[in-house]
Amino acid sequence: MKKVLAFDIGGTKIAYAVIDKKGNFTNEIIKVTTPKTSAGIFELLKTVIKGFEDEVDGVAIATAGAINNDNNKIISHVGNLPEKYNELDFTSLTSKPILLENDANAAGWAEFKLGAAKGTRNAVILTLGTGVGSGIIVDGKLLKGKSGSAGEMHMRFGFGHERKCTCGLWDCLETYVSGNALTTDAKVYISPEATSYDVIKGLKENNQKARAAFDHWQEYLENALVMMGNLFDPEVIVLSGSMAQFVEYDRLNKQANDDILTQPFKLKPAKFENNAGMLGVALLLLERLN
Repeated sequence: MKKVLAFDIGGTKIAYAVIDKKGNFTNEIIKVTTPKTSAGIFELLKTVIKGFEDEVDGVAIATAGAINNDNNKIISHVGNLPEKYNELDFTSLTSKPILLENDANAAGWAEFKLGAAKGTRNAVILTLGTGVGSGIIVDGKLLKGKSGSAGEMHMRFGFGHERKCTCGLWDCLETYVSGNALTTDAKVYISPEATSYDVIKGLKENNQKARAAFDHWQEYLENALVMMGNLFDPEVIVLSGSMAQFVEYDRLNKQANDDILTQPFKLKPAKFENNAGMLGVALLLLERLN
């Protein structure tokens, strides 16, 4: 049975494991601190790959940043990783087949193939963390666009120049439905020093200010779901990431489906969390190898 070495490269941690075509992790997932330089990351990857090269059929890498349609190069700036990381030649790491994919796309593919969106043909997977990522499946295929950059959640969600986004623009969707967005609401509804953690804590204590902040955040999320439903007409929208565990699924499922113009979708929590990127990018490469 074919298997690949899969990596998930983040700003603080790099995780890796061997995965077979059934999606089984055949060894323990190993996590190491991300080196502070691009050269350090490259050397770490090279060393790890060398140790596994004889037992795997290829190398799959999930990473932040947009990936070209040949799945071999980062084509965007990657803010949370070292300078010149996006210039690394990943294909020179090994003579074995190698595939790169955006981490949110990879996580979306894992949910589509084996997780909460399994059995569908059209699905949207939104990752609600510090920021917002997405993996969009259209007619059974990962939506990539002409260059590989499709699915960026930086469409304008307001026009008041109220919330500055990490991308440099104002009022992107990410600034309204991310963890950082809930912190913004916390400062308005609770106190100038409050954060998203105070909102979640307050919800458990039945604090009305926390409830107001969360309801405001969740209202924006419902609007985002309506947008995704109308744009992609999916069978399912899957929510993953640190914020997804707090969403009131039944409530949002009803509200969003009452407001969309397309046919109803099902709102679901993700099956996979921290390991979804590794799993998804491994499945993508294994499908290509087969």
